[in-house]
Amino acid sequence: MTGIAEKVIAGQGLLIAFAVVGLVMLVSNFMAHRLTAGRIHGSAIAIVIGLALAWVGGEATGGSKGLADVTLFSGIGLMGGAMLRDFAIVATAFEVDVAEARKAGLVGAASILVGILLPFIVGAATAYAFGYSDAVSMTTIGAGAVTYIVGPVTGAALGASSDVMALSIGTGVLKSVLVMIATPLVARLIGLDNPRSAMVFGGMMGTTSGVTAGLAATDPALVPYGALTSTFYTGVGCLVVPSLFYFTLRTMIGS
Repeated sequence: MTGIAEKVIAGQGLLIAFAVVGLVMLVSNFMAHRLTAGRIHGSAIAIVIGLALAWVGGEATGGSKGLADVTLFSGIGLMGGAMLRDFAIVATAFEVDVAEARKAGLVGAASILVGILLPFIVGAATAYAFGYSDAVSMTTIGAGAVTYIVGPVTGAALGASSDVMALSIGTGVLKSVLVMIATPLVARLIGLDNPRSAMVFGGMMGTTSGVTAGLAATDPALVPYGALTSTFYTGVGCLVVPSLFYFTLRTMIGS
């Protein structure tokens, strides 16, 4: 019976992954409502729980895919992959009102460029301060400060070491969680209450998960607009950081 059950579970891995994620979100939203009175969005708590579960799975199996290395939860590897992630982002952006999106204009486009450049400079400078003085490491960690997607993409393109790649991902995840938590707290102070400001905010912050979760806690109607520019942000970052930014930085420091 145990063998049959394992085969059934293995064949329904994606279904079980959805059930696990749904349960985690249910618990996270309950904690956000009961423990923080909605000040911290459930998605931020869910990310922390997900990281903890990934660590437990890695420790239990000695594998490299976190909870997905456990047979029962193998479907999480597919659900958490790029295919479904990108589909969800694109589906969210389809709710954008084109007329409202046009209002962002050049300001929205400029926010993406500035939003990529500033965290990259901060990340690269921090890397240098902690002893990572070569262009590859500085660029990879700087890319992680852009987003946790741009970081590993850049590191893979430049041949960065695994520890530097891990630092870049960790930096991006930290940024994402901070944006999730801070967005509803500062929204009123920065006028984050309309589609145009949401698009500029998404372009400045860039981290799609952080922006969408933060805007969901602020005003769900603003989520598609923030997701639109933050998605472009990720794409532009993956293009310019391992190319233009890397060669510029290499020219500046000479290594």
